[in-house]
Amino acid sequence: MKLWQKETTSISEKIEKFTVGRDREMDLYLAPYDVLGNIAHAKMLESVGLLKKDELTALEAELKNIYQEIRQGKFEIEDGVEDVHSQVELMLTRKLGDVGKKIHSGRSRNDQVLVDMKLFTRSRLEEVAVASRKLFDLLVKRSNQHKNDLLPGYTHLQIAMPSSFGLWFGAYGEALVDDMAMIQTAYKLSNKNPLGSGAGYGSSFPLNRTMTTELLGFEALHYNVVYAQMSRGKTEQTALTAIAALSSTISRMAMDVCLYNSQNFAFVTLPDDLTTGSSIMPHKKNPDVAELLRAKTNRLKALPTEITMVMSNLPSGYHRDMQLLKELLMPAFDEILDCLDIAHFMLEHLEVKPDLLVDKKYDLLFSVERVNELVVQGVPFRDAYRLVGKEINEGTYQASRALNHTHEGSIGNLCNDQITELMNAEMARFKFEKVHTAVENLLK
Repeated sequence: MKLWQKETTSISEKIEKFTVGRDREMDLYLAPYDVLGNIAHAKMLESVGLLKKDELTALEAELKNIYQEIRQGKFEIEDGVEDVHSQVELMLTRKLGDVGKKIHSGRSRNDQVLVDMKLFTRSRLEEVAVASRKLFDLLVKRSNQHKNDLLPGYTHLQIAMPSSFGLWFGAYGEALVDDMAMIQTAYKLSNKNPLGSGAGYGSSFPLNRTMTTELLGFEALHYNVVYAQMSRGKTEQTALTAIAALSSTISRMAMDVCLYNSQNFAFVTLPDDLTTGSSIMPHKKNPDVAELLRAKTNRLKALPTEITMVMSNLPSGYHRDMQLLKELLMPAFDEILDCLDIAHFMLEHLEVKPDLLVDKKYDLLFSVERVNELVVQGVPFRDAYRLVGKEINEGTYQASRALNHTHEGSIGNLCNDQITELMNAEMARFKFEKVHTAVENLLK
């Protein structure tokens, strides 16, 4: 069954295989959202006189049955059925006859897949936001725990100035605040209703698009029906850009763990049950978890570029090229959520080595402290800088490990409470409760 097929048309099996591609596989992700879109659309059709009340009652009951099948893992797209939209309509028609055939009134498969993709993306971005917040909370907790455990700071991979594990954990926590802002932007774009745009040019039926917007818990409409179609691709790209930003944070953190866990750095230790061994070297304890996190997230960082290439030079309107966007977007959510979960597990068990900076090899880390000490005594900074440089060259430099960092965001003043307030503000902007309430009301 195909929504577009007429009795007099047929299609080559080879062409069908090529054009459908992985769509049936990807559409399983969309199944619950297709049902929600159908319920909202049916309610709207009844309100404008295109369905009778008893027809709506029958459709709602059967759609809720299908929704439960999906949640129980019993739903499948049958052989010969092109996509999830066709499967749901087929199931309705089998049970309800002509009533099932009425549900496509005032709608095209174009806006049907659009609303499914918006609902899917909105829901998965919420999962990413929640998982990111969980990782953030752990980073802040560990930052506070290790605020007094000093760590060498590096520039150009050379020892630079004293840092701390409090700063290191906290830095990635604050990075997640900025990543959350990008997730929120993607969520905002996915939280707009394209339903009713049809094939991209609207309908002569008196559709109530404001009603479906409210029923589905969307923040707003995509008002212009042409632009509603043009949002396909932009929504996916924005979501993947947010995922790429989050991936950049995780990959950089994973690289730090790989370095810091090595014997030449020896700043942190991964417990034995988080490492793997070598088939030939009995001493090896490899940080494979961090290495794979680095690789997986680096791969995710490439996805916005792939979206850009698929959408390059497309004019307005719908084009079948856009079908391939599903294959880029949908698995990316599973991957980033898995990475967030593993990153949390790794950091939760990461062991920090104390008293690192007592080693004489880190004496030069404190050269700036010596310069600042002279400045406080009244020596102009540039003269103090040259004087300490001379002490280092002549071998007379004496390192004092006393630290007095008090300004905002420094070793002695991490500002984790302020960073947490920023994260709280970002999370509050999502307004997940409105969406949850709308979905619950549709399924009552």
